Amino acid sequence: MSPISSREFSTEELLKEKRYLELLADNFPSIQKASMEIINLEAIMRLPKSTEHFLTDIHGEYETFTHVLRNASGVVRRKIDDVFGMSLRKSEKDALATLVYYPEEKMEMILKEEKDELDEWYMITLQRLAILARSASYKYTRSKVRKTMPVDYAYIIDELLNESGQEKHEYYNGIIRTIIEVDRAKEFVIEIAHFIQRLMIDRLHIIGDIYDRGPSAEKVMDVLQNHHAVDIQWGNHDVIWMGAAAGCKALIATVLRISARYVNLDTIEDAYGINLLPLATFAMEYYGIDPADVFEPKGVGNRNGKSIELIKQMHKAIAIIQFKLEAEIIRNNPQFRMEDRLLLDKVNFEEGTILIDGISYEMLDTFFPTVDPKDPFKLTEAEDELMNRLQSSFRNSELLQKHIEVLYAKGSMYLTYNSNLMYHGCIPMNDDGSFFEMEIEGKNYRGKELLDKLDIIARRAYFTCSKSTSNPVDTAYMWYLWTGPNSPLFGKHRMTTFERYFIADKFTHEEKRNPYYKFRDQEETCNQIFKEFGLVPETSHIINGHVPVKAVKGESPIKANGKLFVIDGGMSIPYQKVTGLSGYTLIYNSYGLVLVDHKHFKSIEEAVKNNIDIVSARHIVETNAKRKRVADTDIGTELKEQVQDLLMLLAAYRKGLIKERV
Repeated sequence: MSPISSREFSTEELLKEKRYLELLADNFPSIQKASMEIINLEAIMRLPKSTEHFLTDIHGEYETFTHVLRNASGVVRRKIDDVFGMSLRKSEKDALATLVYYPEEKMEMILKEEKDELDEWYMITLQRLAILARSASYKYTRSKVRKTMPVDYAYIIDELLNESGQEKHEYYNGIIRTIIEVDRAKEFVIEIAHFIQRLMIDRLHIIGDIYDRGPSAEKVMDVLQNHHAVDIQWGNHDVIWMGAAAGCKALIATVLRISARYVNLDTIEDAYGINLLPLATFAMEYYGIDPADVFEPKGVGNRNGKSIELIKQMHKAIAIIQFKLEAEIIRNNPQFRMEDRLLLDKVNFEEGTILIDGISYEMLDTFFPTVDPKDPFKLTEAEDELMNRLQSSFRNSELLQKHIEVLYAKGSMYLTYNSNLMYHGCIPMNDDGSFFEMEIEGKNYRGKELLDKLDIIARRAYFTCSKSTSNPVDTAYMWYLWTGPNSPLFGKHRMTTFERYFIADKFTHEEKRNPYYKFRDQEETCNQIFKEFGLVPETSHIINGHVPVKAVKGESPIKANGKLFVIDGGMSIPYQKVTGLSGYTLIYNSYGLVLVDHKHFKSIEEAVKNNIDIVSARHIVETNAKRKRVADTDIGTELKEQVQDLLMLLAAYRKGLIKERV
């Protein structure tokens, strides 16, 4: 007798659960229905575990990010090699891979290049795509595969995926010929290519920092908003946009400052429709004669049509406002213990120096037309009016609010999933390796409880921001998550933005990392964290972002004997000199863990035109002794519980405690 059918339930046990079982019977009204569902769930649990992809620190680099998604970090090309072997030349495989990645763009080229032999090209290509889709779908149930199919072509794709022998060969060729004859081949190619893409990545994990630096964070958010299965662990750069959308003026100023610093104001103005004319007008009026050379933006080019001189002036104007607004938060929240970040009052405006920790430093810039030396943190009337207008614009940007709602709906401070613990920055620690305790609302929090509490505050800050019950302390904590000395998302003792702008001595630029970054290389520390989050140390991993891995200098992303992975490989272009790479992907499939490092990606245009893929190297970092099945995953645990519930229902039917409804 099988282990399933041998499970016995006493009458007392069934009566105790009778109310629940009556509700369950609404969905499974007979022994036959309940039995078939058990068979179905048991079959699903025997399937191979589906594939998860982990990415981090995208920083608006849409082209690289979307290419990595479309090629599934090289998995599509490997699948093509596995399926077609030596039956296709390399150039044919490259062309087929590019068609899967960029079907719309590639089809425009094909229609011009193959117009004399287009039907033949369609016949060959559609057969190849059908074979590739069949191979990609093998680890899923037919039901799940059907749900993934495009609605208009679901029946046709389903037929092509389930070819069963030579005797039906003409039948399938007939389907393809009909697709061509009725002039739907182009659309079908596009739909089946996207279908293959979806099959290659069952779940996507984003370990933070979608925003800032790169040019197209809003396009990345569009992709994530429409992705079939994604979760997001907030990064410190995401939190500033979340807080800005909630109306926190200090974070609005921070968003604008960083966008000006990286010549990226078009994301704010063109994508999110936030009018920056008031800021430009203010900058020209008060800083129009200022060369503002210290505020020279990073990056090459001028992506939003404004002169670099004006961007420098806007950059400086909003930076000064930011420092004033931050001072208000610090003084109103003494529990943050961030008085060392109050620096404008340490400036000797007559001598052009600043006193920090008893040392006087010469200032690199001494032009402060909006700072009153007697009350340096007070906003001028014009600054206050400007921030009110900008706050209104951020709060009323429909697309920004929609994207931030996605961050809240799909995001969190951390996530545990299939024995993997994901968080962007760190678990704050003391110098002795113990978890740091932070007092919030009169209670001390540490470890998991601290992240849970900050998660609640972050949600409260946004979802009550338009109500009379909103609490400015909540948005202050959003700012703290960005820059606070014990923020799990920041992980440094201070953010020396002011010093980097105004002081040449690099000693003042130092930002010491939280002790976590010293201890995380130790397996013992990782085990301590696993226990804190209720995970089994022997089978669990920590997946981190935030700190770029200096691979070019030999640093490994694999820490603590394989217990922890740091997968910030420099997708953000400014970091690629440090990393020597263009990002990492961690892949977790039924066979184990694979780390993929990506080289520089030129452009989508180059990829489509010349079939150039991103060059990636795969490193197998952990192999499962036994191939993982769905039963071994978090979903498997849920399915086992469902099976047990259905077995109870069967027992209740058979004992006459519940009547069949047929």
